[in-house]
Amino acid sequence: MKALLFDFDGTLLNTNDLIIQTFMHVLEERFPGQYSPKDCMNFIGPSLRETFEQLTPNEIDEMIEKYRQWNYANHDNLVTEYDGVVDTLEKLKQKGIRLAIVSTKRRDTIEKGLELMGAKHLFEFWVGVDSVKNVKPDPEPVLLAIEKLGVSKEDVLMIGDNYHDILAGKNAGVKSAGVAWSIKGEEYLKQFDPDYMLQHMSDLLTIVEES
Repeated sequence: MKALLFDFDGTLLNTNDLIIQTFMHVLEERFPGQYSPKDCMNFIGPSLRETFEQLTPNEIDEMIEKYRQWNYANHDNLVTEYDGVVDTLEKLKQKGIRLAIVSTKRRDTIEKGLELMGAKHLFEFWVGVDSVKNVKPDPEPVLLAIEKLGVSKEDVLMIGDNYHDILAGKNAGVKSAGVAWSIKGEEYLKQFDPDYMLQHMSDLLTIVEES
Protein backbone atom coordinates (compact mmCIF):
# COMPACT_ATOMS: atom_id res chain seq x y z
CA MET A 1 0.00 0.00 0.00
CA LYS A 2 1.58 3.26 -1.13
CA ALA A 3 -1.22 5.81 -0.71
CA LEU A 4 -4.01 6.36 1.80
CA LEU A 5 -7.07 8.49 1.06
CA PHE A 6 -9.00 9.67 4.10
CA ASP A 7 -12.46 11.01 4.58
CA PHE A 8 -12.29 13.90 7.05
CA ASP A 9 -15.40 14.34 9.22
CA GLY A 10 -15.84 11.45 11.64
CA THR A 11 -12.67 9.77 10.37
CA LEU A 12 -9.74 12.08 11.12
CA LEU A 13 -11.52 14.64 13.31
CA ASN A 14 -14.56 14.11 15.51
CA THR A 15 -16.95 16.67 14.07
CA ASN A 16 -20.09 14.68 14.88
CA ASP A 17 -21.30 16.99 17.65
CA LEU A 18 -20.56 20.04 15.51
CA ILE A 19 -22.51 18.65 12.54
CA ILE A 20 -25.50 17.58 14.64
CA GLN A 21 -25.68 20.88 16.51
CA THR A 22 -25.37 22.83 13.25
CA PHE A 23 -28.23 20.92 11.66
CA MET A 24 -30.32 21.35 14.81
CA HIS A 25 -29.67 25.11 14.73
CA VAL A 26 -30.74 25.64 11.11
CA LEU A 27 -33.59 23.12 11.11
CA GLU A 28 -35.08 24.28 14.41
CA GLU A 29 -35.28 27.77 12.96
CA ARG A 30 -36.92 26.51 9.75
CA PHE A 31 -38.97 23.58 11.17
CA PRO A 32 -39.52 24.22 14.92
CA GLY A 33 -39.78 21.01 16.94
CA GLN A 34 -39.69 18.68 13.93
CA TYR A 35 -36.14 17.31 14.14
CA SER A 36 -34.13 15.68 16.93
CA PRO A 37 -30.37 15.16 17.25
CA LYS A 38 -30.96 11.49 16.40
CA ASP A 39 -32.65 12.52 13.15
CA CYS A 40 -29.64 14.68 12.30
CA MET A 41 -27.32 11.67 12.51
CA ASN A 42 -28.80 10.63 9.17
CA PHE A 43 -27.36 13.75 7.58
CA ILE A 44 -23.77 12.84 8.46
CA GLY A 45 -22.02 11.68 5.30
CA PRO A 46 -23.99 13.08 2.36
CA SER A 47 -23.06 16.48 0.95
CA LEU A 48 -25.00 19.49 2.22
CA ARG A 49 -26.59 19.92 -1.19
CA GLU A 50 -27.87 16.33 -1.19
CA THR A 51 -29.36 16.80 2.28
CA PHE A 52 -31.04 20.14 1.67
CA GLU A 53 -32.33 19.03 -1.73
CA GLN A 54 -34.44 16.59 0.28
CA LEU A 55 -35.30 18.83 3.23
CA THR A 56 -35.79 22.26 1.64
CA PRO A 57 -35.80 21.85 -2.16
CA ASN A 58 -36.81 25.49 -2.71
CA GLU A 59 -34.23 26.96 -0.31
CA ILE A 60 -31.13 24.88 -0.92
CA ASP A 61 -28.51 27.61 -1.29
CA GLU A 62 -29.97 29.69 1.54
CA MET A 63 -29.94 26.75 3.95
CA ILE A 64 -26.42 25.72 2.96
CA GLU A 65 -25.18 29.23 3.65
CA LYS A 66 -26.89 29.33 7.07
CA TYR A 67 -25.38 25.95 7.88
CA ARG A 68 -21.88 26.99 6.86
CA GLN A 69 -21.96 30.27 8.77
CA TRP A 70 -22.98 28.67 12.09
CA ASN A 71 -20.72 25.65 11.54
CA TYR A 72 -17.66 27.77 10.83
CA ALA A 73 -18.29 30.10 13.78
CA ASN A 74 -18.63 27.20 16.23
CA HIS A 75 -16.10 24.83 14.67
CA ASP A 76 -13.20 25.06 17.10
CA ASN A 77 -15.37 24.77 20.22
CA LEU A 78 -17.28 21.66 19.17
CA VAL A 79 -14.73 19.36 17.53
CA THR A 80 -12.50 16.86 19.33
CA GLU A 81 -9.59 14.68 18.24
CA TYR A 82 -9.67 10.90 17.99
CA ASP A 83 -7.03 8.96 19.88
CA GLY A 84 -3.86 8.27 17.94
CA VAL A 85 -4.82 9.94 14.67
CA VAL A 86 -2.05 12.53 14.35
CA ASP A 87 0.60 10.24 15.82
CA THR A 88 -0.28 7.50 13.33
CA LEU A 89 -0.34 9.93 10.41
CA GLU A 90 3.14 11.11 11.34
CA LYS A 91 4.42 7.52 11.44
CA LEU A 92 2.82 6.74 8.08
CA LYS A 93 4.40 9.83 6.57
CA GLN A 94 7.81 8.78 7.96
CA LYS A 95 7.37 5.41 6.23
CA GLY A 96 6.90 7.20 2.91
CA ILE A 97 3.17 6.53 2.61
CA ARG A 98 1.39 9.15 0.48
CA LEU A 99 -1.51 10.83 2.31
CA ALA A 100 -4.47 12.80 0.93
CA ILE A 101 -8.03 13.67 1.93
CA VAL A 102 -11.21 13.01 -0.06
CA SER A 103 -14.18 14.70 1.62
CA THR A 104 -17.67 16.04 0.93
CA LYS A 105 -16.93 19.33 2.69
CA ARG A 106 -15.30 22.43 1.23
CA ARG A 107 -11.53 22.61 1.00
CA ASP A 108 -11.27 25.71 3.22
CA THR A 109 -13.18 23.98 6.03
CA ILE A 110 -11.01 20.88 5.71
CA GLU A 111 -7.98 23.13 6.01
CA LYS A 112 -9.42 24.79 9.12
CA GLY A 113 -9.76 21.39 10.78
CA LEU A 114 -6.28 20.29 9.74
CA GLU A 115 -4.76 23.44 11.17
CA LEU A 116 -6.58 22.87 14.46
CA MET A 117 -5.20 19.32 14.57
CA GLY A 118 -1.71 20.41 13.62
CA ALA A 119 -1.83 17.93 10.73
CA LYS A 120 -1.94 20.13 7.63
CA HIS A 121 1.70 19.38 6.74
CA LEU A 122 1.07 15.64 6.64
CA PHE A 123 -1.21 15.69 3.57
CA GLU A 124 -0.21 16.37 -0.01
CA PHE A 125 -3.64 17.83 -0.87
CA TRP A 126 -7.33 17.61 -0.06
CA VAL A 127 -10.17 16.99 -2.51
CA GLY A 128 -13.36 18.70 -1.40
CA VAL A 129 -16.90 19.18 -2.64
CA ASP A 130 -15.63 22.25 -4.52
CA SER A 131 -13.03 20.14 -6.37
CA VAL A 132 -15.43 17.88 -8.28
CA LYS A 133 -18.77 17.74 -10.06
CA ASN A 134 -19.86 14.49 -8.42
CA VAL A 135 -19.28 13.69 -4.74
CA LYS A 136 -18.85 10.30 -3.02
CA PRO A 137 -20.10 7.60 -3.50
CA ASP A 138 -19.40 8.58 -7.12
CA PRO A 139 -15.82 7.53 -7.90
CA GLU A 140 -14.83 10.95 -9.28
CA PRO A 141 -13.21 12.35 -6.08
CA VAL A 142 -11.20 9.16 -5.48
CA LEU A 143 -10.12 8.95 -9.12
CA LEU A 144 -9.06 12.61 -9.02
CA ALA A 145 -6.93 11.93 -5.95
CA ILE A 146 -5.32 8.89 -7.60
CA GLU A 147 -4.56 10.99 -10.68
CA LYS A 148 -2.97 13.73 -8.58
CA LEU A 149 -0.88 11.20 -6.67
CA GLY A 150 0.18 9.37 -9.81
CA VAL A 151 -0.12 5.93 -8.23
CA SER A 152 -1.73 2.65 -9.29
CA LYS A 153 -5.17 1.74 -7.98
CA GLU A 154 -3.87 -1.45 -6.38
CA ASP A 155 -1.63 0.68 -4.14
CA VAL A 156 -4.49 2.84 -2.79
CA LEU A 157 -6.77 2.48 0.25
CA MET A 158 -9.86 4.68 0.83
CA ILE A 159 -10.72 5.10 4.53
CA GLY A 160 -13.93 6.50 6.01
CA ASP A 161 -16.73 6.36 8.54
CA ASN A 162 -19.70 6.23 6.19
CA TYR A 163 -21.06 4.10 3.38
CA HIS A 164 -20.25 6.89 0.91
CA ASP A 165 -16.55 6.32 1.58
CA ILE A 166 -16.66 2.53 1.24
CA LEU A 167 -18.70 2.65 -1.96
CA ALA A 168 -16.59 5.46 -3.46
CA GLY A 169 -13.55 3.26 -3.00
CA LYS A 170 -15.25 0.24 -4.53
CA ASN A 171 -16.64 2.31 -7.42
CA ALA A 172 -13.14 3.64 -8.12
CA GLY A 173 -11.62 0.17 -8.03
CA VAL A 174 -9.53 0.57 -4.88
CA LYS A 175 -9.57 -1.15 -1.52
CA SER A 176 -11.57 0.39 1.31
CA ALA A 177 -11.49 0.54 5.10
CA GLY A 178 -14.18 1.47 7.59
CA VAL A 179 -13.46 2.94 11.02
CA ALA A 180 -15.02 1.34 14.09
CA TRP A 181 -15.29 4.79 15.74
CA SER A 182 -17.94 5.83 13.21
CA ILE A 183 -20.93 7.42 14.94
CA LYS A 184 -23.14 4.98 13.00
CA GLY A 185 -21.25 1.99 14.38
CA GLU A 186 -19.04 -0.79 13.14
CA GLU A 187 -21.94 -3.12 12.28
CA TYR A 188 -23.48 -0.41 10.08
CA LEU A 189 -20.27 -0.17 8.05
CA LYS A 190 -19.75 -3.93 7.80
CA GLN A 191 -22.85 -4.33 5.64
CA PHE A 192 -21.01 -2.44 2.86
CA ASP A 193 -18.20 -5.00 2.95
CA PRO A 194 -15.05 -2.89 3.39
CA ASP A 195 -11.75 -4.72 2.88
CA TYR A 196 -10.59 -3.66 6.36
CA MET A 197 -12.18 -2.45 9.59
CA LEU A 198 -9.96 -0.24 11.73
CA GLN A 199 -10.43 -0.60 15.48
CA HIS A 200 -7.82 2.09 16.06
CA MET A 201 -6.02 4.45 13.72
CA SER A 202 -2.74 2.64 14.40
CA ASP A 203 -4.13 -0.47 12.64
CA LEU A 204 -3.07 1.26 9.42
CA LEU A 205 0.58 0.77 10.33
CA THR A 206 0.08 -3.01 10.21
CA ILE A 207 -1.96 -2.82 7.01
CA VAL A 208 0.65 -0.87 5.06
CA GLU A 209 3.41 -3.20 6.23
CA GLU A 210 1.53 -6.34 5.21
CA SER A 211 0.12 -5.15 1.89
